[in-house]
Amino acid sequence: MTFSIAAQVGDAFGVAVASKFPFVGAVVPEVRLGVGAVATQAMARVSYRGTALAALAEGLDASVAVEACTTPDEAREHRQLGVVGVDAQATFTGAECMDWAGGVCGRESSGGYAIQGNILTGPEVVEAMESAWLGSAGASLTDRLIATLLAGDEAGGDSRGRQGAALYAVAPGAGYDGCGVLADVRVDDHPDAPRELARLLRVNDLLFGRPEDVQPLTGALAEEVSARLARLGHGGDDVAEALERWAGEANYEMRMTPDGIDAKVLAALREETA
Repeated sequence: MTFSIAAQVGDAFGVAVASKFPFVGAVVPEVRLGVGAVATQAMARVSYRGTALAALAEGLDASVAVEACTTPDEAREHRQLGVVGVDAQATFTGAECMDWAGGVCGRESSGGYAIQGNILTGPEVVEAMESAWLGSAGASLTDRLIATLLAGDEAGGDSRGRQGAALYAVAPGAGYDGCGVLADVRVDDHPDAPRELARLLRVNDLLFGRPEDVQPLTGALAEEVSARLARLGHGGDDVAEALERWAGEANYEMRMTPDGIDAKVLAALREETA
């Protein structure tokens, strides 16, 4: 019912998944800081997530984590599983999964990945996903995950169509108030779920990302920002204080910095006052 990737970039782990199945984000992905990422699908068994992560937390290999899930399960041949740990990865496709079904896993310098899918248009889906993952080396985990998912969708994806998608990723100190969540984004029922997921991920990044490409609030830029803020009802002599007030109202507080204005916040301000 699904195609997914579980992956690692340094100390960040995540899963991205899409399917002609609603609420897929409630079933397939599970990620734990410092431990790894798991995707359970086909005739998914949700308990695989906890079993696999517990094995990884004990220091066991990803392939052993897969065995811990599948060996005692009489229905294992109807299931699929991807597991990525700190130093190992594995993918499993049961012999009775609906065609086309299969997966691939590997490791690069930044970490491991496991890609798998079932009821796909063909093996080209998994092949396109692996190419997209490897070709995006150097980008952030969330950017790589969504690029990989979109590549699989563009290659044919789920042969039944589109409905649900999700992306869940963690990294130490990331997210709101440093909670560790890079992204927890779901599309539960949408005719173009993968692209809607990509749109929501951009919003997530704007709200929860860290400041980047910061420019000092001096000279012409300070004058521009002050004028735009005044049009939004946030005028005042101190442009930094006015920016802080507007940013809090617009939910951009995570991107605030005493060093100036974040590039994405500036773009949002310009768009709102265009």
